[in-house]
Amino acid sequence: MNKKGFIFDLDGVIVDTAKYHFLAWQKLAKTLEINFTEEENEQLKGVSRVRSLEKILAWGNKTIPETKFMELMGKKNDDYLSHISKMTKSEILPDVPKILNYLIEKQQPIALGSASKNARHILERVDLKKNFDAIVDGNDVSKAKPDPEVFLNAAKLLNIDPENCIVFEDSVAGVEAANVARMVSIGIGSKSVLGHADYVFNDFTEISEGFLNTLINN
Repeated sequence: MNKKGFIFDLDGVIVDTAKYHFLAWQKLAKTLEINFTEEENEQLKGVSRVRSLEKILAWGNKTIPETKFMELMGKKNDDYLSHISKMTKSEILPDVPKILNYLIEKQQPIALGSASKNARHILERVDLKKNFDAIVDGNDVSKAKPDPEVFLNAAKLLNIDPENCIVFEDSVAGVEAANVARMVSIGIGSKSVLGHADYVFNDFTEISEGFLNTLINN
């Protein structure tokens, strides 16, 4: 039987936590009297917390002392955590459980490959942790996407060669990381943004069992 490694990003692929990052960053920006829009938030997808705050400060033409910088990062994270601690199963994106269940039924190894340091907590909140054979999150890696470290680590934990892995990603940096790792990249989102992926779907409702079988058997 063919075994492929299926690796899922978390934010924007399994659940939409981007809105919580947005609310937390917006609140922080407001305290600095910086106007922070959803368009700017798009540019922070897949970007580390440090780099995100640097970008926000640059957009607002502000400089702050290092101690204040660290304090604000802590505040942002606390704010974000208070949002995600209230998450429920209802926040899983459409058809994600159906796809996971189909892959489990086909005995395909499944991993999470996410930059989020809160990934395990979020998976527990939405009751999906049991569906993953391996989890690699922001606590396990030192290099951010587009570096492929997170996906290569996930492949290693699944004991599957990188070229036999399939990655589901919603960010430009994530698709790049999958491509660098020589994995099959599947963009979840808009073709105009993720056109460099091997395949692009708006969401999981567009992915058929037939397509999954093709991936498994290729």
